[in-house]
Amino acid sequence: MIKVFQLGMILISLLIAGCKKDEPQIFTDNDAPYYDKVPSVKVRNYVNRLFIDLLGREPLDAEMDQETATLQADNVSKTSREALINKLMQDNTFRDGDTSYTLTYHKRLHELAKIRFIEGISDESLRESAGIERFGAYSDSLAGNMVGYEEKMAKYNRLISILNSRSEYQNQAIDLYTVFARMVDNQVYDVINMNTFNFVNACFDDLFFRFPSSAEFQIGFSMVEDNTAGSLFGQPGQNRPDFVRILTQSNECKLGVVIWAYNTLLARNPTSTEMELEMQKFGLDKDLKALQKRILITNEYANF
Repeated sequence: MIKVFQLGMILISLLIAGCKKDEPQIFTDNDAPYYDKVPSVKVRNYVNRLFIDLLGREPLDAEMDQETATLQADNVSKTSREALINKLMQDNTFRDGDTSYTLTYHKRLHELAKIRFIEGISDESLRESAGIERFGAYSDSLAGNMVGYEEKMAKYNRLISILNSRSEYQNQAIDLYTVFARMVDNQVYDVINMNTFNFVNACFDDLFFRFPSSAEFQIGFSMVEDNTAGSLFGQPGQNRPDFVRILTQSNECKLGVVIWAYNTLLARNPTSTEMELEMQKFGLDKDLKALQKRILITNEYANF
């Protein structure tokens, strides 16, 4: 009888134990990021890097103190980072030395595009070259050489279009790909990449970060050199303007912009996964600012 009683008590104890709630498990290696613990020196380095990459200059002492304090007040959240990036890209408040942040941002972007395509030639040199072409056109017109006049005026207009592309892009009168087209379709680019062989290869390399395949090269060369009809990336063309238009309006050019953004901001190429994701976003909206922001708010860029 005692054994039966003892056995019953054991069973009751086991039932009670089985009904107890499990103690919560704590995982020490799964903490959310605590941005409030980011050292001040890292926050200041982040602010400094944003100013340099977006405006081409370091922040003034007052700007550094203000923006660092603003970020730290919000624990350097990604929302606060994006707010600072938007400010540097879009703020049109007058500022000594800059006129405005947005004007300086677009000047910086224009300079980077010139570095990418035409070895960073200065605006002053472009104006000087344009002036020479215009004077030559004027001389030809006086001499009755209208063919020479038209040719030199065309060269003049292409150089001026490079200079105008900054403000026109800022004012959304043209898109980024029109800027690129102007950068590769002018006599400065031709001098850098002499003859059609080099021109075709350089356009692929500068726009796509790759050289053309043999078939692409033959079609492109024939278009530019001989005005021969052909098709590239599913688009027909038969002359140099068509060749430039097809390349700058292609999906490959969008891929090139993503590579360019990663190279200039992270000093590396995007991974295949990053490329795929960006083509689902930038490939559709073609918003360079949004692409840059997605990179600039990351912990990798911020070094947090």
